[in-house]
Amino acid sequence: MVDPQRASELRQDVEALYFAYRTFTSLPDRILAERGLGRAHHRILYFVQREPGIAVGELLSLLKVTKQAIHRPLKELESLGLIALSPDAQDRRIRRLATSAEGARLEARLTGAQARLLEEVFADFDAETEARWRAVMMRLAETDR
Repeated sequence: MVDPQRASELRQDVEALYFAYRTFTSLPDRILAERGLGRAHHRILYFVQREPGIAVGELLSLLKVTKQAIHRPLKELESLGLIALSPDAQDRRIRRLATSAEGARLEARLTGAQARLLEEVFADFDAETEARWRAVMMRLAETDR
């Protein structure tokens, strides 16, 4: 059983993570809303920009989503000219993704806003604190339940 004091601290951590995520996503959400897009679109743009030529199947695996979950936002990005799908050179059943120039600009604007926010927050802490925060975030991301 968890000590009541520890349970209270962990609840505070849950709340802090919730409110931090809300702040972290608020500016990109407003930018996306201007185009009628949402967070799923940002995640797709981010990872396709990070790894041009990623296969749709690889993206599904990376994001841990189903084909059904990604189908609509992917088609919307494609119809807006932000993402291009092309067949793989060796296996035409595999579809490869790349951002268009406009898609890359939008992704840079979205992720840039988040990077600037992190830079502002990290400016108040030393490098060791930043490294520890990064280690906690990586551990949390790797904990798959």
